[in-house]
Amino acid sequence: MADFDVIVVGSGMTGGYAAKELTEQGFRVLVIERGRRLEHGTDYKDELTPWTFDHFGRVPEAEMAEDYPIQSTLYAFNSGNKDFWVKDTEFPYSTPEGQEFRWHRGNHLGGRSLMWGRQSYRLSEMDFEANARDGHGVDWPVRYADIAPWYDRVERFIGISGTNEGVASLPDGQFQPGMDLTAVEKDFKQKLERRYSTRKMFIGRVANLTEPTEEQIEGGRGQCQSRNMCFNGCSFGAYFSSLSSTLPAAERTGNLTVITDAIVDSVTYDPQTRRVTGVRVIDSNTMSTSEHSAKVVFLCASTIPTTQILLNSTSEAFPTGLANRSDQVGRNLMDHIGLSVVGMVPGFEDRYYWGRRPNGGYIPRYRNATEAADGYVRGYGYQIGTMRRSKWSGASGQAGIGAEFKESLRDPAGWMFMMHGFGEMLPNPENRVTLHPTRKDKWNQAIAHIDCKFGDNENRILDAIEADAREMINMAGYFAVPMPARRNVPGEKIHEMGTARMGRDPATSVVNAHNHAHDIDNLYITDGSFMASSGCQNPSLTYMAFTARAAHHAGDRLRSGAL
Repeated sequence: MADFDVIVVGSGMTGGYAAKELTEQGFRVLVIERGRRLEHGTDYKDELTPWTFDHFGRVPEAEMAEDYPIQSTLYAFNSGNKDFWVKDTEFPYSTPEGQEFRWHRGNHLGGRSLMWGRQSYRLSEMDFEANARDGHGVDWPVRYADIAPWYDRVERFIGISGTNEGVASLPDGQFQPGMDLTAVEKDFKQKLERRYSTRKMFIGRVANLTEPTEEQIEGGRGQCQSRNMCFNGCSFGAYFSSLSSTLPAAERTGNLTVITDAIVDSVTYDPQTRRVTGVRVIDSNTMSTSEHSAKVVFLCASTIPTTQILLNSTSEAFPTGLANRSDQVGRNLMDHIGLSVVGMVPGFEDRYYWGRRPNGGYIPRYRNATEAADGYVRGYGYQIGTMRRSKWSGASGQAGIGAEFKESLRDPAGWMFMMHGFGEMLPNPENRVTLHPTRKDKWNQAIAHIDCKFGDNENRILDAIEADAREMINMAGYFAVPMPARRNVPGEKIHEMGTARMGRDPATSVVNAHNHAHDIDNLYITDGSFMASSGCQNPSLTYMAFTARAAHHAGDRLRSGAL
């Protein structure tokens, strides 16, 4: 008899959601987390005010260079949450010479759901049709109508604040009241929509509670306090994380077991039944190994670790990796592409805002949607922020002390207006994750080798993002700073996906329409690795919607005796 009905590998965005949905159906679930245990609230530093953090929230340059050369490049990294991020020296990976991939990660209970940006957008019908329409990648085996009810379900549970706007490229959803735009954002919105009938701007859709439901309050969550301390955890439970929401919901059922500090080495496979039987685990502290068995395995470890587990799970039946008869495991790695353009805003010096809103404005995709594009497929959207005044924005880094210094900061000066474009990256089988043939980590695991670069279409989109942003900023009567925008490198958007893609044909894809492997009937993969295309929207909401759907598909099959 199996130890559990279901093993879920990973406790972050999708692992937590799988655990919730499966335990609430009455199944005995084991969640395995490779990192340490964290306690909601107790292990956060969100109660500190910004000026009480060590070094005003900054990490000393020597420490960053030695322990966090990759993690410290991220906007969310600071002295209050540096322990949420891995030390790069302890978790190496490799890239081809001359290439760069920035893999940002945190190994702990709850994973990156503690540090995510919380922007929550649905994919649209055009996103699910894109591969079939323009011939890049493989056709999604689902369409928007298949996923819409699961978006509804997830949005209601986790809590998304936003507004319904009737934009085809960005479907509406189940929202709590949206946050307010700033005075400058309202000015820009008015000018934008008057000038371009094909473009629209509104407040971002973000997983911060503005009007908690009775269910959310009973679950221990509260209203967002507009402190914008989200990257250090939220003791109020006001933003969604698996640590504050899905894992506690699963625990309340009495059907959940969680083990931490446990590295899944591989998934075990029975060639007689042609099914997986469980997982092999390494204790990260003692190096001892053990096995756990289950009727079903859900891989939710996030894209690159899930790929490593599959590639490491070799057997006579799967010599190149579990569920890899298509040779697609590890291929088609995607991230989003992007850059920022900053504008200086005249006027509005007498206007400010309340609190520190953890959100901004959003312009959904219009290229290859409501407007034509020149020389590229797919498109991009913009996240917009005006939460800074130019003199105050850099004051924490200025030299000075005493009355004269304080006097110099009495005038915050004008507003800064930032447009950050997020563009779509095409699936490309040459962008891939493999296991390094010789290099191992301290647990004797082959490190990931990540070969990923942007192609011509991505570079054309980046050109368009910058050109359009400058045009819109100047159109509004602001001044676009002429400095060339820095383009991101792969991995920097923290939206890695696509290495075990969903598709109709087992010869060209890894999982089917319900996220279970074509090759193995009781293996489900629901983290970002299943994505067949990236869209230009932040993907976590989509991951969770597919996870909820897959959990109920697996539950139906478990109850019927098919698994």
